[in-house]
Amino acid sequence: MLLVLSLIVLDLRYKRLETTRSALDMLGAPLYWLADLAPRLRDWSETHIQSRSRALEENERLTRENLVLQGRSQQMAALQAENVRLRGLLNSTAMLRDDMLVAELIGVSPDPVRHQLVLNKGSNDGVFVGQPLIDADGLMGQIVEVSATTSRALLITDATHSIPVQVNRNGVRAIAEGTGSLGELEVRHVSANTDIETGDLLVTSGLGGRFPGGYPVAVVTAIERDPGRMFARVVARPNAALDRSRHVLLVFAPESTKAAAATGEATPADPTATEVDP
Repeated sequence: MLLVLSLIVLDLRYKRLETTRSALDMLGAPLYWLADLAPRLRDWSETHIQSRSRALEENERLTRENLVLQGRSQQMAALQAENVRLRGLLNSTAMLRDDMLVAELIGVSPDPVRHQLVLNKGSNDGVFVGQPLIDADGLMGQIVEVSATTSRALLITDATHSIPVQVNRNGVRAIAEGTGSLGELEVRHVSANTDIETGDLLVTSGLGGRFPGGYPVAVVTAIERDPGRMFARVVARPNAALDRSRHVLLVFAPESTKAAAATGEATPADPTATEVDP
């Protein structure tokens, strides 16, 4: 006890044991390190191993969320494009005098030779055979079959379809026939000296008792005049987006026109202007 008290007094008053204490601290450092090794290993494992598992879980969660957001983004893009098309469709109805019915495309003919569409509107909605079909840009075709809830439309580019048209610039009348290609119509029996030019807009003439007049049909893209032939070859591109439109408009013409369309009769003004039904 006296030795201990003497050492304490010497250290407190005269700082005689600083060197000895430093040496003892150096000798005891490995013991402290070994004693603290287990807690440090535990902390390291908890920090690194758990952090890695949490990082993997977080990465998997973010991957799932990214896929969901990408899917929603694609849907939003599709909805935005559809909204633009519907706006164009609604804007086009403001310029038309006839009643309209919006229909949605639910099927396409698998036969590449037959250009036909299946719509989700039928006789329950007032759809009738011969009813004109348009989109925001122009005439698409006509209804050829009707059931209670669905209907089938024939596009103007079908090889069996023809329509009386006139040049919007000067009123020259002609017949535009389908060629079997979605991007091409051919205007038949146009005299070689007829006033028709590339870029002319062809619209429905209203003759034939089926299509109301004034609907855009096609734009003339090529004219071939052969001095040895009586008629020129006139090719036109349809205005309507025949291979892209999802929503279309069915035109309700006046009752007189509807009756004529249902019977397939042509008006006396132009007996040759009757469309060809399939």
